[in-house]
Amino acid sequence: MGQKKDLTGSEKSKIVRYLAEGCSSLKIAKLLKRDHRTIKRFIQNSQQGCKKRVDKPRRKITAHELRKVKRAAAKMPLATSLAIFQSCNITGVPKSTRCAILRDMAKVRKAERRPPLNKTHKLKRQDWAKKYLKTDFSKVSWTDEMRVSLDRPDGWARGWIGKGQRAPVRLRRQQGGGGVLVWAGIIKDELVGPFWVEDGVKLNSQSYCQFLEDTFFKQWYRKKSASFKKNMIFMQDNAPSHVSKYSTAWLARKGIKEEKLMTWPPCSPDLNPIENLWSIIKHEIYKEGKQYTSLNSVWEAVVAAARNVDGDQIKTLTESMDGRLLSVLAKKDVYIGR
Repeated sequence: MGQKKDLTGSEKSKIVRYLAEGCSSLKIAKLLKRDHRTIKRFIQNSQQGCKKRVDKPRRKITAHELRKVKRAAAKMPLATSLAIFQSCNITGVPKSTRCAILRDMAKVRKAERRPPLNKTHKLKRQDWAKKYLKTDFSKVSWTDEMRVSLDRPDGWARGWIGKGQRAPVRLRRQQGGGGVLVWAGIIKDELVGPFWVEDGVKLNSQSYCQFLEDTFFKQWYRKKSASFKKNMIFMQDNAPSHVSKYSTAWLARKGIKEEKLMTWPPCSPDLNPIENLWSIIKHEIYKEGKQYTSLNSVWEAVVAAARNVDGDQIKTLTESMDGRLLSVLAKKDVYIGR
């Protein structure tokens, strides 16, 4: 009688039936022509797995302790449930109970990545907020670039999977499989673009100015009235290609200079409303774990998502600037929520 490594599902079912009929493990081994040790091992493992669970009395949490937990959770962002309860000197509470309590008062979140703010940055943000506090932001053209890859960010590759279902296969490629650099702008309730920055083009001062000439100025700005051009303020961040002497002089020749070119505080993506637009577009193109097989397909998805953003949404973003400035003045040393 040969010894096999594993029992099949059919053999396991027969063992259970034979045991119910009162057969011994030795008799079952002979009936199935399997090694006696294999049958005994299966029976022993099954009995261990079927041990009756003894529920331990759970520690009751008082209302006073709940208030302590709530205060600790507010003071200790991103802390584990164990660390929060230990800081309150509450012991003997199982993890499942700790998490159930915390779910009623908190959420599991990831830390947001943002550039560090030093003392100089904070002062410049304050000065910027004071300078533009009385500005009519409906006349500001907010611009920025965004890179989208064929694969969505790794941090988004999570979601609920039903019991018995396998997680879908996710392609893994270096650098997200490549991507597209997108430029766009928003002003009042209007979207400018989006425009695809040509592949392989490094945005230095010359290529940036040529890109603006071919897209922003020829395809949008030139169609506007003289009064519109007179009042429009152009906003761009402090990327080297944006603020170089060459780019500044080139924009001045286009009539965008002095008060018509907004100065921008360093390390302040939270103040630019177009960052919210990028978030809307990315959530749309990467929903349900979507991945792309070509640069053209991801570009088409960006264009489609941008077209679905209506004027009211854009207007909400641009009208949020007064509140952002007031937040900068009130919260002098932190990023504002977007």
